[in-house]
Amino acid sequence: MNLYNVLDLSIPIIILLGPTAIGKTALSLELAQTFDCEIVSVDSMQVYRFMDIGTAKATPVERATVPHHLIDIIDPDEQYDAARFFQDARDAITRIHSRNKLPLLTGGTGLYLKVLSEGLFNALPTDQTIRDALKKRAECEGLDALHQELALHDQLSAQRIHINDEQRTLRALEILMTTGIPWSQHIIEQSQQNNTNLLSNSIYIGLTCERQTLYSRINHRCRLMLDNGLVEETASLLERGYSKDLNPLQAIGYRHAINNLEGKWRPTETYEFLARDTRRYAKRQYTWFNKIKKIEWYNSPSIDEIVARIKRWRDCC
Repeated sequence: MNLYNVLDLSIPIIILLGPTAIGKTALSLELAQTFDCEIVSVDSMQVYRFMDIGTAKATPVERATVPHHLIDIIDPDEQYDAARFFQDARDAITRIHSRNKLPLLTGGTGLYLKVLSEGLFNALPTDQTIRDALKKRAECEGLDALHQELALHDQLSAQRIHINDEQRTLRALEILMTTGIPWSQHIIEQSQQNNTNLLSNSIYIGLTCERQTLYSRINHRCRLMLDNGLVEETASLLERGYSKDLNPLQAIGYRHAINNLEGKWRPTETYEFLARDTRRYAKRQYTWFNKIKKIEWYNSPSIDEIVARIKRWRDCC
């Protein structure tokens, strides 16, 4: 069954993007109040309950000031992917529009934005038995061996997937084994079937700054996360019975906290590795964003300039 129902393409939408720690939350709140918006999170981690510090969610006070959507909607052991995000975001945008409010999408998960702008097709099949067998092979043979096997049958996917990316390597092999067709071929066929832009009546605002300034902001945020209880938050998740092997707990911040809790890293090492990996993540975010030609970039902060630009856009909608 096709997973996407077309949104009303006339709905005007503000999209606020930028790397982690750039200041999206503060600006989104100001824009929401200025333009009577409700905020839709475009973040693959903020959907999870009990994970507040490591995902840098808006505070309860901030969320009480402006309605937020797609935050705290599932538990950490529930599956969430781009297909479900598409459906949830579509529904949220439609409800916001029905209240004569302006949807404001903000976040840093490039894949989720891509899904909204390019559409989503039939979900590819999953097979837990095959996935478990592949995971066991990875433990016994090493991930390198499976990545090499992928390269033999799906070179394009192997080139796209990092050799250390276990989740996507196993997923690519799982798709190949369940459908007999390489993942890369599925992607090509789907892109040829659909060229509908569901966010065609949108303005894309991107926040950026000099790289060293961004890295300084990231370092500061990572220090605050640890000072504010990231390790304790992670310990609480484990005490609730959530496995450290769950995908959300392997995300940046939480896997670092787990290494600290297990005594593998000292506090200083935890901070250094967390800051390093977050900086690397920011670089990957820019790679996603640079593919979106519609983004109008502003050095943070440029609030007055951004507000003026959105007002001109609204006048033309």
